[in-house]
Amino acid sequence: MTPRTPQLEAAVSALRRGGVVACPTEAVWGLGCDPFDEAAVMRLLAIKRRDVSKGLLLVAADPAQLDGLVDWGALPPERRDAVLASWPGANTWVLPATARVPRWITGDHDGVAIRVSAHPLVAALCRMFGGPLVSTSANLAGDPPARSETGLAAGVREAVDCVLPGATGGLERPTPIRDARSGAALRD
Repeated sequence: MTPRTPQLEAAVSALRRGGVVACPTEAVWGLGCDPFDEAAVMRLLAIKRRDVSKGLLLVAADPAQLDGLVDWGALPPERRDAVLASWPGANTWVLPATARVPRWITGDHDGVAIRVSAHPLVAALCRMFGGPLVSTSANLAGDPPARSETGLAAGVREAVDCVLPGATGGLERPTPIRDARSGAALRD
């Protein structure tokens, strides 16, 4: 478990004030914010120049942080078990969303993309924040994602409230995304 550090405290403080944070994830640098703060999410989307209709991924420290967000009953037990067995880890699943998940997170979709991260810094940030966070690559839409802190575009770095230093988890590619209902790959 990652200990509390001044950098983690600063990132959590920024998130609680409605800020946007840049931090390393499993494969690339990401941007995060409070998924229930519409202004923060809209600011994050503006930084990326990403349309809200596409939806955003949530990252959590453990499945308990998803209580009330996922309609687990809409999945056959074997599909639910497959999702839960893959976490924590570099596996993102599109799960049936409850009405509690805002449209600015789901976009034009009825599901919500979620990963329970094994990345120690991401998990610690979610734990200290007390819930899931938005997680999307720290780049302008269409540009390649940053693979290191020094790879963050100047415009992205200047637009965020906090940069949480650290290393990615070393994956060569962003995490796969699968449909929890069918198991089908949406992104390999």
